[in-house]
Amino acid sequence: MNKEVTPQELELLINQTYKVENDFKELRDSYASLQRTIEEVVEFLPNAIWILEDDKTIFLQNSQAKELEKLLPILKLDQNDYELMFGEYAYLVKTTHHQNRYLVSVTDITEQKRKENLATMGQMAAHLSHEIRNPIGSISLLTSILKKRVVKENEQIVQEIEKSIYRIEGIIKSTLMFSKGIQADFKILHWRDIRQEIETTIEYYSFDKDIDFYIAEDDFELYGDMELLIMMFSNFIVNAIDAIELGDDEVGVVEIEYKNNDKFHYFYIYDSGVEIEDDNKLFEAFSSTKVKGNGLGLVLSKQIANAHQGDARLLKTDKKIFEVTLAKRPF
Repeated sequence: MNKEVTPQELELLINQTYKVENDFKELRDSYASLQRTIEEVVEFLPNAIWILEDDKTIFLQNSQAKELEKLLPILKLDQNDYELMFGEYAYLVKTTHHQNRYLVSVTDITEQKRKENLATMGQMAAHLSHEIRNPIGSISLLTSILKKRVVKENEQIVQEIEKSIYRIEGIIKSTLMFSKGIQADFKILHWRDIRQEIETTIEYYSFDKDIDFYIAEDDFELYGDMELLIMMFSNFIVNAIDAIELGDDEVGVVEIEYKNNDKFHYFYIYDSGVEIEDDNKLFEAFSSTKVKGNGLGLVLSKQIANAHQGDARLLKTDKKIFEVTLAKRPF
């Protein structure tokens, strides 16, 4: 016998149905909110994140992962922690497996690896420089003795040996300075003394072309480290000479123009040599494409300018002009 449903029971049943429906809606909204939160968290992370099915199909990914989709085919899901090289880039890959899905994190470590490589190269270069320094000192001493005894027709050969030794000594000094770091000893200096040392660099540097040098002649005071500033300007001069030597013209021009204001000295260094192929790597250590040099000249020059509370940069003009700024006094 069927029991008749009372109006009160029917009302209670309807209310319970509404409650279940509301609970389901709240649960669905909560799940959607949680999913959005997870997606926002994944998107906020600085590295590429994938959540992959077992067949490598994508369940979830952030925008960084979308930019690195080319890595998906070569990911090793059976390895938890490894480095992956792709072209010129290096990545750190971490993988974990949970509930039939893979969570993959990929971090770009290219810059970190570059710095590690530079540090290793710097250590090796410093070690070699230490080893070379003593025999070069002996050769220099013997050359000076030989110069006093050599017959006149062989004097030019000895002079070329002296120039080569001078260049090697400069490379050794630059390498050791790069490995130890810049430490400036500030004193009041005069431009005429620095200019004289620049002229000595030109005299001892070997080049085959006819180059005219125009170096600012007005004398003025600077506050800085004499040895460091000589190295900085000499590096720019040598870089300019090498650029002219690489060009097709048999003549060239190198200029150093000077300006100033209340706070800074400004030097503008111009040469008529070949253009710079990649200015993004201009001040990067060991990145020189020249036959001569060790790729440290411009790097050290910028560091020296920074040590004098200034800077060195390539101006964006129709000519190849470097601007070097030096503070007149420490700020």
